[in-house]
Amino acid sequence: MDIAGLLTSAGINIAICVVLLSLYSILRKQPSNASVYFTRKLVPEPVKWSDPFCLERFVPSASWIMRAWQATDEEILAAGGVDAVVFMRIVVFSIRVFIIAAMICILLVLPVNYYGQDMQHKQIHAESLEVFTIGNVKEGSKWFWTHCLALYVISCSACVLLYFEYESITKMRLAHITGSPPSPSHFTVLVRGIPWSQDHSYSESVEKFFSTYYPASYVSHQMVYRAGTVDKLMKDAEKMYRVLKTVEPQCREISMPCCLCGGTTHSFKVLNNEAESVKSKISDDGLQPAQREKERPAAFVFFRTRYAAVVAAQVLQSSNPMLWVTQLAPEPRDVYWSNLSIPYKQIWLRKIATLLGAIVFMFVFLVPVTFVQGLTQLDQLSHTFPFLKGILRQKFMNQLVTGYLPSVILMLFLYAAPPTMMLFSKVEGNVSRSGRKKSACIKVLYFTIWNVFFVNILSGSIIRQLSVFSSVRDIPTQLAKAVPTQATFFTTYVLSSGWASLSFEILHVYVSKYESGGQFWPIVHNTTIFSLVLTQIIALGVFGIKRSPVASGFTIPLIFFTLLFNEYCRQRFSPVFKRSPAQVLIEMDRQDEQCGRVEEIYDQLRSAYCQFPLIARDLSTSQDLSTAGNTWQNKDQGSSQDPESLKPGNQLVKLNE
Repeated sequence: MDIAGLLTSAGINIAICVVLLSLYSILRKQPSNASVYFTRKLVPEPVKWSDPFCLERFVPSASWIMRAWQATDEEILAAGGVDAVVFMRIVVFSIRVFIIAAMICILLVLPVNYYGQDMQHKQIHAESLEVFTIGNVKEGSKWFWTHCLALYVISCSACVLLYFEYESITKMRLAHITGSPPSPSHFTVLVRGIPWSQDHSYSESVEKFFSTYYPASYVSHQMVYRAGTVDKLMKDAEKMYRVLKTVEPQCREISMPCCLCGGTTHSFKVLNNEAESVKSKISDDGLQPAQREKERPAAFVFFRTRYAAVVAAQVLQSSNPMLWVTQLAPEPRDVYWSNLSIPYKQIWLRKIATLLGAIVFMFVFLVPVTFVQGLTQLDQLSHTFPFLKGILRQKFMNQLVTGYLPSVILMLFLYAAPPTMMLFSKVEGNVSRSGRKKSACIKVLYFTIWNVFFVNILSGSIIRQLSVFSSVRDIPTQLAKAVPTQATFFTTYVLSSGWASLSFEILHVYVSKYESGGQFWPIVHNTTIFSLVLTQIIALGVFGIKRSPVASGFTIPLIFFTLLFNEYCRQRFSPVFKRSPAQVLIEMDRQDEQCGRVEEIYDQLRSAYCQFPLIARDLSTSQDLSTAGNTWQNKDQGSSQDPESLKPGNQLVKLNE
């Protein structure tokens, strides 16, 4: 590929990016989309809707970009929670590392690569991109110290930025734990692997076990029931309940039959009473006779203090590790109820099965990746498809096929990876939505590293790709030989994935249903460290092939320094993301006692984890605890809302006000 092909790819991706950003700029100004784009909460902007045909609504503007970029972490935290701030930190961190690497490489590395051989250069626009890679530098050159220096600057800059980001996000997570209202997940332990007894039900076994071994801290428990037809009916009833609850006030305001609803005002009252009677029968009569048959060997156990819950979650409860397995419960909105019914003894088998399935899927993906790499080699493509020779002789088509199509086709194939990994993570048996997405995220990372990086640089026949990794000792050498030859592909891939692909995400609006407290940052940290070490190993192999002992000697300490830095961060920050400090939990328990919130917390624990939310809502309403319920279920009320409650009409009225 030459410079013209790269510019063609860059031009197409920039044009797509501009079109998508302009389209978003227009759509966000439309009154009908006011309840969709929540950016208005973060970036306030006066909206003029007096004239429905106002020209300003249909003209793209770029002012929102600077306003969104200038938003502070406090504003993002208030609007989207800790996870939103962490996501923006990931974006900003990536941009900073990219800017540093780009400046160092453009000003220092590229000139050395370009003049690395004694050769007659063409005009710059006709030059091949290979002359800008390290492969163009002759063996034994004294200029490899520039590459080593660039490697040191990029690695040290990335490590410094990682440290400050990790430290800041850790403090933010601790502040989130201590500053948020009391969460039921802090007092709750999820118990699985409850042993079966012929004399007692699962519920009686749980009560007997924790009353015996935790008599001072055990409060109560909530069993998990088998989900099936009843669960589906309850969800359908909940949807109807929302509809009737929304329409009912409109019908009460009139004294004549409601033509819109097709009945009188009393018909809704009768229907509501019937629904309440049905729900009361389900909750009081329907579940009790079949309670023992529907119970699953899992339960939510509630404790008096946060510290007692943490101790119970981390201690081995039985001499048989497969029985009475405990862990801190996810927050109520984060619970993945369908996986709680899975027997704990099946979890390890499911993990092995999903691991094998993911590996098979990764190897099946070799076919499209090999096809994509074939597009980058015009000689091989013309030989395989002779009828394309005439088309490929055209300059623009040549640049389009070699510079743009391979990365786009690969990106389209990669869109199948996230839903597939989400399915694997569901089958794996994760009990929380955040845990399922976290597991899928890790699988997608492994999938991307293998297929986008290793398979592409070692492209060819599948037999050759497998034979390359037959000897672990040869991996650095093979990577050092292959990476410079594939530099042009990765350049176009970064353009497509970093510009056009990410721009598509701006017509998407994500409504957070739970708060993980920044649990995804350790994944970003570990992935960055892996990328740095892999880059350094490849550089070490390249310096060895190019016979530069000085550069090779200085690269080895850099690898050890990066690994030591990672170990320090793992010891210093990572434990905070795995478990909460006892000091913080005890202080929070003492504050609850001083403020007199203990009894209120106990009253709310049982209704917090209810498998049938419709019954839970009615119980909390009948006890006149709606205010406390809002504290439990909507503790990040400015950050996330239930999708069902996001009515365009209501949002429009609020914006007009």
